[in-house]
Amino acid sequence: MDANTSHRKDEHLDINLREDISSGITTGLEEYHFLHQALPEINLEDVNLSLNLFGKQLRAPLLISSMTGGSPKAARYNQLLAAAAQEFGLAMGVGSQRAAIENPELASTYDVRRYAPDALLFANLGAIQLNKGYGIQECQRAVDMIHADALILHLNPLQEALQLEGDTNFAGLLDKIARVCKDLPVPVIVKEVGWGISARLARQLLDAGVSAIDVAGAGGTSWSQVEMHRQTDPNRAQLAASFRGWGIPTAQCLREIKTELPEALVFASGGLKNGLDIAKTLALGAALGGMAGPFIRAADAGYTRLRDLVLLTISEIRICLFACGKSDLKSFDRSVLLPLEV
Repeated sequence: MDANTSHRKDEHLDINLREDISSGITTGLEEYHFLHQALPEINLEDVNLSLNLFGKQLRAPLLISSMTGGSPKAARYNQLLAAAAQEFGLAMGVGSQRAAIENPELASTYDVRRYAPDALLFANLGAIQLNKGYGIQECQRAVDMIHADALILHLNPLQEALQLEGDTNFAGLLDKIARVCKDLPVPVIVKEVGWGISARLARQLLDAGVSAIDVAGAGGTSWSQVEMHRQTDPNRAQLAASFRGWGIPTAQCLREIKTELPEALVFASGGLKNGLDIAKTLALGAALGGMAGPFIRAADAGYTRLRDLVLLTISEIRICLFACGKSDLKSFDRSVLLPLEV
């Protein structure tokens, strides 16, 4: 890896923090309202948000979504995010570890286990790298690097197509993902980066041995907008801008996958802004709700701001369950939402 990959990581961080990179469409979650229960018949203090996932006990169904790594600047953010995951018993994913696979000197920028010894941690590589010579050895290195509990393979074909330096040969990847699932000793999660996963693809991935799907739907950060801000060529910038409204909204991904594959383990991310959004995804069948942008912006202001945001988000989720008359996540289902989906 040359310095360009590390520099690109810093560019992505800076653009996420300072530019308008919102999608041209919404998540679809705004179409749902909670069915208020005026007499919940439970004590707020008794609402239980805990769950067991991949052998780890989580205190809340909240995922600090994959964001960063691969540059010295990113190390500070990962340390803060990991500390929050540890303090509140959450799950956390790191950004793509390709930079550190190709330049081991950057491995320290992903060193989150030191700050989160008990958290559920997800390693992360681009699935496209399986067509660039990566195999089980590199996947295991990513897992070992952060002592991860699972590996995320992310899908980002549109982002790659819009990058001058992008890798666009996605042919034959499903079989290679299946081989990783078979040979890797930890669960494999497949996620998009903000344009969503359809029910049809989810079925193919689960049949290939994938343990969980993170829909990462449209409605939040648009990586086409991120790439637009990186371009110096106005024609390339216009090409990226054309795709601002691309993707499957997060709510639609989740609704369709859980309707067709009710037993699937699904995480929801993509445009979630607060605990109420996360609670809606939980009611639609997600096991975890993930946020990225709000957490990285809070971390940029320091740990106190990040801690306050995590506390607020968990409180919002808890009160949603309470005000719907539900005392735990198992009973918190689609029946608490209006309009009810058939």
